[in-house]
Amino acid sequence: MIKIAVYGKGGIGKSTTVSNIAAALSEKGMKVMQIGCDPKADSTMLLRGAEKMCTVLDLVRERKNDFGLEDMVKTGYGGVICVEAGGPTPGMGCAGRGIIAALEKLAEKGAYEVYSPDVVIYDVLGDVVCGGFSMPMRSGYADAVFIVTSGENMAIHAAANIAMAVQGFRGRGYARLGGIILNKRNVKNEEEKVNELCGDIGSSIIGTLPRSDTVLEAEELGKTVVEAMPQSDMASCYRELAEKVLAAAEAAISEDTK
Repeated sequence: MIKIAVYGKGGIGKSTTVSNIAAALSEKGMKVMQIGCDPKADSTMLLRGAEKMCTVLDLVRERKNDFGLEDMVKTGYGGVICVEAGGPTPGMGCAGRGIIAALEKLAEKGAYEVYSPDVVIYDVLGDVVCGGFSMPMRSGYADAVFIVTSGENMAIHAAANIAMAVQGFRGRGYARLGGIILNKRNVKNEEEKVNELCGDIGSSIIGTLPRSDTVLEAEELGKTVVEAMPQSDMASCYRELAEKVLAAAEAAISEDTK
């Protein structure tokens, strides 16, 4: 089981990227589980035709422990196993603690054993990298962390903070930094800025996604690009990125076993 965590500033296109990677990996015949770790609970929507689903924290609030694994999970495009951690009632709790509670509940209910995914992808909001938001980096969760950024200053700032957190946790046996995914916004000197970031954090760009109206058109349909426009150039970009992310995660696992 390969475990991947994808972080990035809110609004950077992280969930769209993750969902298209999941769809592309499922096309290869892999069983994929995508776990949304954002209080908005919208990580897996494009895999499910924009259908809303009950979050793990909703179930905990409403039923305590009186629910099964099947209540926490929905199957999306390509058989991707979809889970949304959810968040606390606004103003009533800590979103980070909510992620911890949700991931612990998944483990308690035996999600990984029952579904036996080949790949698990945690989609994590990266504006704050503390408490529960760092949990997918921990030993036993992700093997590798990938950061989605553009060349916008705030996105780069968030990416640098995430990378610093990953590096800070390495001494505890946490996940490795697998690389940077550049999701272009066509700002001035974009690639130069992101390459400079990579130099600062000792990483590299493992994949670049061009800005494309195809992504918006697919989102209007409530679908991933891979599902809605499978023959498009953008779908090919996501498939290529999925291969690179998988290879980088496998390399991180190999390094850790040496």
